[in-house]
Amino acid sequence: MTAPPASGPYAGRTLVVLNPAAGQGDPGRLRRALAVAFHARGAPFDLRETAAAGDAERFAREGAELGYRAIVAVGGDGTVGEVITGVAGTAVPVGVVPRGTGNQVAHNLGIPRTLAAAVEVAVHGTPSPMDVGRLDDGRYFALAAGAGWDAEVIARATRERKDRWGFGAYLFAGLSVRVSTRVARFRIVADGKALELDASMVLVANVGSFVAPYLPLSMRVAPAASFRDGLLDVCIFAPGTRGGAASMLLRLHLGRHAGDRRMVFLQAREVLVESDPSVPTQMDGEVLGRTPLRARSVPGGVRVLV
Repeated sequence: MTAPPASGPYAGRTLVVLNPAAGQGDPGRLRRALAVAFHARGAPFDLRETAAAGDAERFAREGAELGYRAIVAVGGDGTVGEVITGVAGTAVPVGVVPRGTGNQVAHNLGIPRTLAAAVEVAVHGTPSPMDVGRLDDGRYFALAAGAGWDAEVIARATRERKDRWGFGAYLFAGLSVRVSTRVARFRIVADGKALELDASMVLVANVGSFVAPYLPLSMRVAPAASFRDGLLDVCIFAPGTRGGAASMLLRLHLGRHAGDRRMVFLQAREVLVESDPSVPTQMDGEVLGRTPLRARSVPGGVRVLV
């Protein structure tokens, strides 16, 4: 990683990248709360707001080039992913103030959900290396990239539904997409070794834990997943029926990964996912396109404030 400038007009300042469309709160109220939280800690900051996809990545890249002490993403996992893409390969750390629908990155990093506590971490936290995944097109992901059922669910959880129902938009979408009928023939190449099988979903995960906000539901999607091991975890799910899907989710919730033929787990540094027919793909909760999907691990690719 290249070090940021040791001095300059931005060296002691924080760049806050805010997605005003994230979550269900009032953007004006959120701006005021951010200002109070940063000023209370004596932390000078500049604020930039996104208006379209790609803005957060561009703002973060420009902020890293200017030498800001940190870039703080205020929004959901998609906003965090864009900021990570913008600073990857530099020594400028990323802070997270979770304000999205899922906030899975913050959960895996142990960042508090409350705004004041999250700002405290962004101001006084310790920069720590975190592995990230990288797609062929140069974009990075902190959580996971997926193909199949999960991408269909994300596509149906539209911005309008998330604004209206919050995390309930994902629950509605999950119920409307019948996992048992979304089966494709997948060909997965993990570090040069190929595997073919029928499945509903293939997840290429950088982290291991996913939670449902405000619900007593959490899942460990892979038994050995870690964002500090230099590996991606390939999770292949073939539930077969709705009952099988419910049983599989329960096993993931309880951490009982072994002994179930409907679940296959691999680890690799580079992964290619192909399918027949082609299926939708997603990355960190944002729709990508369709298979094939190719990703590789970038060990310590970004520093995060924890």
